[in-house]
Amino acid sequence: MLKSGAANWLKGCALAALLASPAGSAGAQSYQCRLPASVELPQLSPDGPVRRLPVTGYTLALSWSPEFCRGRENEVRHKRQCSGRAGRFGMVVHGLWPESGRSWPQWCPIQSPLSVEAVRPNLCLSPSTSLVVNQWAKHGSCMTRRPETYFRVTRILWSGLRMPDFDRISREEGLTAGTIRTRFTDANPGWRSEAVGVHLNRRGWLEEIQLCYDRRFMPTACDRGRRGESDDAPAKIWRGF
Repeated sequence: MLKSGAANWLKGCALAALLASPAGSAGAQSYQCRLPASVELPQLSPDGPVRRLPVTGYTLALSWSPEFCRGRENEVRHKRQCSGRAGRFGMVVHGLWPESGRSWPQWCPIQSPLSVEAVRPNLCLSPSTSLVVNQWAKHGSCMTRRPETYFRVTRILWSGLRMPDFDRISREEGLTAGTIRTRFTDANPGWRSEAVGVHLNRRGWLEEIQLCYDRRFMPTACDRGRRGESDDAPAKIWRGF
């Protein structure tokens, strides 16, 4: 839990975003999105124990939506993200996670209620109400007392990124995890390849990119778990259409 106050934390995040990304970068969402007119907050049950641990860094996990939605287009619980009715999604925010060495804090006691007003602005970054609510309860609760602060920091970090053209990258011959890292760092000059984790599924398709930050929200080298695949691992990117 931060002790210096939310205002100083937010200032640090904003500075990190500016330093880590090209000036005037465009929004990171690849396709289109419409915010829902109404939102219902689901009830969640913790999937593990409470862990209060000192925060040593952060991970911003970005999910490649076309791969996630492959085969889920008609599932009711994923209709916002996968049906196409709310727009088409490229990279989306899976979550912002506090880290603590070899483990991570989770499911800390919630001190402020979660409101629809706090959740709704995030539904183009993370197009699932259940996901947004879960990420706050499991991870954000161990970072700050107020959900609004957690979501605002997530949006600051997201808005400081420029997404490369993954559709074009998917057509490159000899595509590897290292190529994906290089294309990301080319689009974001403040980032080094060792701070970019590339995660493929068992069939070799891009599933997620994990961006590693230190306590000041500056890019830092990923540990082995967040690093994902080695640079020479063959990769594929599903375009979804």
